[in-house]
Amino acid sequence: MKIGERNVLHDCRRLLLVVALLVLGYNAPSASGQSRESGTEDHPSLWVGGGASLYSVQYGHQKLVGLTALFDADSARGFGIEGEGQWLEFHNFANVHSESYLIGPRYHFGMNRVQPYVKGMVGFGKFNFPYNYASGTYFVVAAGGGVDYRLSYRWSVRVDAEYQNWPQFTFGSMNSLGISSGIRYKIF
Repeated sequence: MKIGERNVLHDCRRLLLVVALLVLGYNAPSASGQSRESGTEDHPSLWVGGGASLYSVQYGHQKLVGLTALFDADSARGFGIEGEGQWLEFHNFANVHSESYLIGPRYHFGMNRVQPYVKGMVGFGKFNFPYNYASGTYFVVAAGGGVDYRLSYRWSVRVDAEYQNWPQFTFGSMNSLGISSGIRYKIF
């Protein structure tokens, strides 16, 4: 091999090394000044809120209207706990009304403005029979879901559907199905 050929070969290797470094540098992930968690992950949060509810109760085929208060304690991974109290006191016949106090797991999808969720809850309910002849407290199991729409960082509106089963009701298992709509406020 002659000296001129060696220089050309040496220059080709050097060029190949520079191209390889450029390709690797272009495809390498960029360095960041923030950790992934603080820069892109959602944080645990606590929301409180309230709204109006409309329920169809199996006992007497009643349509009851009332108020709902709720809290959502969400983790950074979409899982959380929801608690709610409902007072279905209005639009009743013969003073039939109910209250329920439920708590259970909740899972929400996504972290953008529209946030669907599902939930499963247990607790107890109080039922007042016609003309105040009797009242009772019963075990309640519920499943439901809905959508939260974020208006801003702190405020969101909610539409929720829920199916309740009162398995130990006085006259056999009683079901109710309802919808709620309201607003939530993010405490932290």
